[in-house]
Amino acid sequence: MIDETVDEIEEMQTHSSSVVAVKAARALRTLTEREFPSVDEYLRGLERNSHALRRANPSHASLHTTQRDIVETVREAEPADIETARELTEDAVDRVIDQVESAKREAADRCAELIADEETLLTHDYSTTVLQAIETAVADGASFDVYVTEARPRFLGRRMTRRLAATEGVEATLIVDSAAGHYVRECDRVLVGMDCVVDGTLYNRVGTYPIAAAAADSGVPTTVVGSHSKLIEGGFAFENEFRSSAEVMREPADGFDIKNPAYDATPVGLLDSVVTDREIRTY
Repeated sequence: MIDETVDEIEEMQTHSSSVVAVKAARALRTLTEREFPSVDEYLRGLERNSHALRRANPSHASLHTTQRDIVETVREAEPADIETARELTEDAVDRVIDQVESAKREAADRCAELIADEETLLTHDYSTTVLQAIETAVADGASFDVYVTEARPRFLGRRMTRRLAATEGVEATLIVDSAAGHYVRECDRVLVGMDCVVDGTLYNRVGTYPIAAAAADSGVPTTVVGSHSKLIEGGFAFENEFRSSAEVMREPADGFDIKNPAYDATPVGLLDSVVTDREIRTY
């Protein structure tokens, strides 16, 4: 089961990091169904399988923080027997999943209040938290014009545009990534999700950095929204992912290289605010 989930996580390129974290937590719960000769063997199995899940996607901070939380919770309790270790694991998994799902909802609600009085937004990539924030604001009476970038690689912005276009009260327009600087001047705010913020740097879908830079130059605030668990101070080294060159050009590259990074780094100094389930941080 866990080997299968590791393979699935490695292929989950169009899912949010919170979805990946929940899937990995549920996979780790399956260890409670296995037989182990001792508590020490159980704990070693828990750590080994958790490490494999984390390595399946080293760019997702929430995957790492939730897995580490589960393992440390069980280890630090020093279970006297395997049955206790199983119960601790199940409780930790349930708690982590609840925290991930409630944090997304609370962050979106807080963000909805922030954008409620604005008319034109620009967003990048496909973020379920951004989507929920806009839908919540619309349900409370707001309406928006939203520019959505195509968001390479894998054109996830198309998916976001379709969802927004189906939302009453939203006029959605899909634009190519390179046009963001052209349209940002028409916007009241740039609103994006986050993979993680590590030691003062936002890591998100590639293209976020030039959008934030263009917005800052144009005097348009950029807001990032996501769960507080994605804000990391030390203990996590972000690893970028480089996608297949076939996503850029189908024919073979003759005499040149193709680089297709999935994420880029944006200094938080370019941001106006980071909205989480706990707070709004301003910069």
